[in-house]
Amino acid sequence: MENLIYKEESYLITGICFDVHNILGPGFLEIVYKDALEYEFQQAGIPFEREKQYDVNYKGIMLRHNFFADFVVYDKIILEVKATSGISNDFVARAINYLTVSKNKLSIIANFGQNKFQSKLVVR
Repeated sequence: MENLIYKEESYLITGICFDVHNILGPGFLEIVYKDALEYEFQQAGIPFEREKQYDVNYKGIMLRHNFFADFVVYDKIILEVKATSGISNDFVARAINYLTVSKNKLSIIANFGQNKFQSKLVVR
C-alpha cells in the first residue's frame, strides 16, 4: 500500500470495516453492516455520506436512473458494502464505473459475507 492514494484514510476505513466484521461476523444482510458502519463513522468523527446519489451522463444528457454509492467517505472515497461469498470481477467493474461517474479516484469494496473480512481497493 506504499503508493496508494489516500493511504491514511483508506487504512482507517478498512480498519473500521474489520472491527464491524469482528463484532457482527458474517451472515447479516448488507443493510446491517451499513448501519454499523454509519454508527462507527459517526463515533470516529469521520465525514461521510450514505447512499449518495450520482447522475449518469450519457452523450450530454442525464439518464433517468442514477446510481447510489453505499458511502462516500471523506468526500473522495467510495465504500461499497457487500455480504457475499466473495468479491467478484463484476463488483470491480461496477466500482470502476462508479469512479468514472463520480470523478472519485478510489473505491473500497468491503465484503462481510465470509468468515474472514475481505476488501479490495479499486483505483481509477
